[in-house]
Amino acid sequence: MRLLHMLAGALLLLHHPIAARAQAVWDMTTEYPQSAMSGLGVTTFAQHVAALTAAKLVVRPSFDAAKGIRSADMLTAIAQGRVQAGDAFAGSLEAEDVIFALPSLPFLVTSMADARRLADLARPYLAAALQSKGERLLYLTPWPPSGIWSKTPLKTSSDLSGLSIRTYDRISSEIFTRAGAKATSIAFAETLPRLVDGSINAVLSSGDGDSGRRLWSFLPYFSEITYSLPLSVASVNQAAYDGLPSDLREAVDAASRQTETDLWLALSTRLQENHRRMRESGVTIDPDPAPALVAALQSGAAAARQAWCDRAGPICQKILGAFAAGKP
Repeated sequence: MRLLHMLAGALLLLHHPIAARAQAVWDMTTEYPQSAMSGLGVTTFAQHVAALTAAKLVVRPSFDAAKGIRSADMLTAIAQGRVQAGDAFAGSLEAEDVIFALPSLPFLVTSMADARRLADLARPYLAAALQSKGERLLYLTPWPPSGIWSKTPLKTSSDLSGLSIRTYDRISSEIFTRAGAKATSIAFAETLPRLVDGSINAVLSSGDGDSGRRLWSFLPYFSEITYSLPLSVASVNQAAYDGLPSDLREAVDAASRQTETDLWLALSTRLQENHRRMRESGVTIDPDPAPALVAALQSGAAAARQAWCDRAGPICQKILGAFAAGKP
């Protein structure tokens, strides 16, 4: 019910005349559906900002790449002023800075607790990468575990060779290609047309929120491989932030902190909610995929993580060393 109230509130923010009386208006976008974690984050942030600033600052959300902006193009779009803020899948930003590939490294985290710990360790480095692009980190958006959506059940490692799979970043494409699949990294907003034309027959995704609804009509099987628990990053143009009076900047910071807290809380029940909806819609969930299938994918994971470390340099040891040591 709380989610429904938030979504309804976001629709009001899109059209409410109070935006015309605000001291500042930010357009904030994401390529994901309104009910997916990224959409929920944008909605929640907009509502917190409105409440904490008494609508002196209005954040106008948009979803489903409605402004034609994919995650990979988000930082450029914000820098160019096409929007003031946005939420982008971190792995899609690897070309901007190697740090953005960290949250979706394969088989690095297997639990929400570890995902949150890694997010906290990576936060200052993600913020610094955004700062170098003239942007400010608002909050991090956590996602449920990524699995494989497929047309047919995956029983053995040899079944991977029959997949033409949508992956979400360069590294996941390499992992699936090495395991025998034909992998293509594309934005989620481009996934449905590719399913319709038959150029892909599988998707690496959590299928969170309405994302799942768009997948299960084509792909009625889901294998819980827990490839990663990735993150999206929400950022704002630094100049837009700096242009606010100090009280509104403080309110934005408070709204950012509260939004991320809300998102982690939502994630704690998200997997169960997603799976309930999936089963009700006829999706067969395999909670324990064949060990050989998982091993085929994991076989390249260590090398992929090491390759990332080689590119990241000292940052790797600072983050992954602390992570391996169990530091918060």
